[in-house]
Amino acid sequence: MKKRIAIFHNYMDNIGGAEFVTLTLAKHLNADIYTTVADKNMIKKLGFDSEIHTIGWIPINAPLRQQLSSLRFRLLNLKDKYDFYVIAGDWALAGAVKNKSNLWYVYSPPRELWDLYEYTKENIVGRRAGLLFDVWVHYNRYLSKKYLKHVKTIVPISNNVKGRVKKYLNREADVVYPPTDTSKYYYNKNGDFWLSVNRLVNHKQVDIQLKAFAKMPEEKLVVVGSYEQSGHFERYADYIRKIKPANVELKHWLDFEEVRELYANCKGFITTAKDEDYGMTPVEAMASGKPVIAPNEGGYKETVINGETGILIDELSSDSLVQTIKEVGKNPEKYKEACIKRAKEFDTHIFIEKMESLINRNF
Repeated sequence: MKKRIAIFHNYMDNIGGAEFVTLTLAKHLNADIYTTVADKNMIKKLGFDSEIHTIGWIPINAPLRQQLSSLRFRLLNLKDKYDFYVIAGDWALAGAVKNKSNLWYVYSPPRELWDLYEYTKENIVGRRAGLLFDVWVHYNRYLSKKYLKHVKTIVPISNNVKGRVKKYLNREADVVYPPTDTSKYYYNKNGDFWLSVNRLVNHKQVDIQLKAFAKMPEEKLVVVGSYEQSGHFERYADYIRKIKPANVELKHWLDFEEVRELYANCKGFITTAKDEDYGMTPVEAMASGKPVIAPNEGGYKETVINGETGILIDELSSDSLVQTIKEVGKNPEKYKEACIKRAKEFDTHIFIEKMESLINRNF
């Protein structure tokens, strides 16, 4: 008898890497998705047709967005409707209380609560709201540990996230890397532009990319960046638009075919996130035969082979980024074969096999 599986994901009204993983998993497991709000038109545009159940409205802005999302999942009771539950979102963790057996596929323990607590307080929250932020953080740390007791198995997306799970939640876990359907990507040429694909949010540090290209008017950068409609996302997006030099082009909400074409024709790929959880876009770039330039930290160290499939920068700054772009740009084509070979190690079929094995083991 085929297992009935449900996947919980916080919200799916802005599709990034985590949402893409959830959609991929649902597609291959024939699972239903439960979320708070969803952009179903965008999801269909990306080629997914999974059954998506929305469990209730949530506001746009933090912290009420996260808090009400958590509450929605805490009240969700699907007892006897499904055989197994995959929690694939940090604020959906509360859904583990009433819905078992389960596993938590961890993109990261909420970063604003743990590893990016100080960064968030300083760069997003500000001094005036600092005390309220501290209260909110400590309350949600308590809830996270409370809800975690109802999770049987934890599966981090990278060794970097595995370290956070051990450090902050004191749980051991085995890693399963997210999926990339490498067969859908292709190499066409090393063109006349560099590519960056990421959410426009502070810790992605896209501003460093723009400052670097302001120093290289002879080079061109295309930034594909989505962002949520909440205040701090829009403030950062406005900042990016304000400092954007003439040789940088911003694109939003492209469909998969458009993004795939950009990967296929770019000179190389640039990503600058702070201590990235894992990073699917570098793998997508490598699947397209393109070298990756990234900070030498976080999940990038687990996917990019320094010197073979790109360059990892020890101390990221606009100046060090300029220097690395010039170095890689001398002969970006030399990385092609190594990149394509490396990307296949993170292919979708490997992810699905490992997840199915874990579900069967924990059923």
